[in-house]
Amino acid sequence: MASSAAGGTPATYDRIGIGYRQVRRPDPRLGELIHRALGGARTVVNVGAGAGSYEPSDAEVTAVDPSQVMLDQHPGTAKVRAGAEDLPFPDGAFDAAMAVLTVHHWADLHRGLSELRRVAGRQVVFTWDPDHRPELWLVEEYLPEIRDLDQGRFTPLSEVAEALGAHTVLPFPIPHDFTDGLQTAYWRRPEYFLDPVVRQASSTFATLPTDVVAAAMARLRADLDSGAWESRHADLLRRDSVDYGYRLLVAGEDAASGS
Repeated sequence: MASSAAGGTPATYDRIGIGYRQVRRPDPRLGELIHRALGGARTVVNVGAGAGSYEPSDAEVTAVDPSQVMLDQHPGTAKVRAGAEDLPFPDGAFDAAMAVLTVHHWADLHRGLSELRRVAGRQVVFTWDPDHRPELWLVEEYLPEIRDLDQGRFTPLSEVAEALGAHTVLPFPIPHDFTDGLQTAYWRRPEYFLDPVVRQASSTFATLPTDVVAAAMARLRADLDSGAWESRHADLLRRDSVDYGYRLLVAGEDAASGS
């Protein structure tokens, strides 16, 4: 997972991408959901591929990303440095296109989604809905700045689904032991947010002012030490997963059946 923006975002991933794979380890539960959605595709283009998370092992995959740092961490051999808005492939070049937590980085969402539809018969997009509630406690209690940032980056799910022509929308509640260190992965493990290595792998934390993050983490550390956080969130500690608004959108034909 990385950026496919045409503007300045690749520079962000050139900066935070070092060591990215150590924190953003693909979770097999999300991997299975994506694999099923790809519908037996034999050729796949992964747009905003980053380090190659969630790519199917039984398909021929071409990775596309504008960040060379991210592509250098990608284990594949077919790698193309490009943005989502201008994919350098002919029409219908792939059975399926996938894009995992990347559309919010694109400079032109509609153009990028149109490119996915142009180059592949099936499209699988994993994204997050900024209108979904509940919010992660981190936002409400410690870093409300994230709310404004994400509202500016993420497009409402309904608009993404309409632009993609999605025929299926699958929810993905985040398990308490989710291995992929995205922002909500640690909803039941708050101590992880105190680790600068974990925060470094998040484009959100990389975008926020350093002093703002430092002050918030100091408050979180104090609440963890005093037991205040655990007291407020005792209900979360009893849950196995929480729906924070992550959705898998599927559009186009099934690659295996052609329908």
